[in-house]
Amino acid sequence: MSPLPTLIDKSRLHDLGDGFVVRRMLPVLSTRHLGPFVFYDHMGPADFMPGKGIDVRPHPHIGLATVTWLFEGSIRHRDSLGSLADIMPGAVNWMTAGRGITHSERTPPEARRSGQRMHGIQVWVALPRAYEEVEPEFHHHDAESLPRVRQPGVELVLIAGTAYGNTSPVKVFAPMFFIQAQLEAGAELALPDEHAERGVHVIEGEVSWGELALGSGQMAVQAGATAPKLRANQASRLMLFGGAPLDGERHLWWNFVSSSRERIEQAKADWAAQAFAKVVGDEEEFIPLPE
Repeated sequence: MSPLPTLIDKSRLHDLGDGFVVRRMLPVLSTRHLGPFVFYDHMGPADFMPGKGIDVRPHPHIGLATVTWLFEGSIRHRDSLGSLADIMPGAVNWMTAGRGITHSERTPPEARRSGQRMHGIQVWVALPRAYEEVEPEFHHHDAESLPRVRQPGVELVLIAGTAYGNTSPVKVFAPMFFIQAQLEAGAELALPDEHAERGVHVIEGEVSWGELALGSGQMAVQAGATAPKLRANQASRLMLFGGAPLDGERHLWWNFVSSSRERIEQAKADWAAQAFAKVVGDEEEFIPLPE
C-alpha cells in the first residue's frame, strides 16, 4: 500500500513590499523537494494601486528552471539572453538557467499606471545532474498552446510535463507534471499514476485527498505507485505537481541550485564580481549578493 498524503504545514510568509506577500510552501524540513520541484511560492493575491507594482531587480540563477503561472495580473520578464515577455494569466514563462542566467521581473508600465491585482505561482525545477550546466534558454508559451483535459466536472491545463495521455510543449529535462485543475463540487480526479511523487496545492475551495481534508492555501504531498483520488467538497481550483524523484540531493543557496556545493561557491563569487551577463534593457540595477 502506498503512503497516505501528508500535509505541508510550515509555509513561511515573505513581504516583498507594497503589500505583496509571498507564501513559501517548499522547501520545508519535512519535504525538501517533490519530484524535481525544489521551490514553490504562492504569490498574493494582492491589489496594487495605480503607480505601484513589483520590481524584482536583476538577479542570477544556476542549475534550475523557473516557471511563472499567473491567475491574475501581469509580469514583465527580461533576461541576459535578450528575452522580453509579459506573462499573462494562462500563459507560461519557462526559463532554464543551466550554467547561468540573469533576469528581472517587474510590473509592465501599462499595468503600473492603471494598478492591478496580482495572484500566481512561481516554482523552481531542479535540472538533472547531466543538464545542470546546459546553455540557458527562455521560452514563452501562449495559453492556447497548452493541452486541456476535460473529465466530468473537471478541467485541467497541463502547464508542463506529461499527464493523462498529454504532453505539454514546454521543454523539460526529467519526468514531471505541473497542472492547474478546476473541479466542480462533488467531482473526483485520479492523480497521474506514471509519476512516483505527487503534490496538491489548494488555491481556493476544499478537497478531500483520501482521508485528508485540504482547504484554501493548504498543500499536501504523497509518494508511491498509487495515490488516493481527489474529491472536491466544493468548487475548487488546485495546482497539481510532481514527477520522478530527483537524482540526488540539491543544495540551495539564495537563487542558486546545484548538486555541488563548490559550484554554488563559484556562482557566489561570480555574482559578487559581476561576472554574470547583464539583463538586456535592465542593466542599471541589481540585487547584491546576500551577506
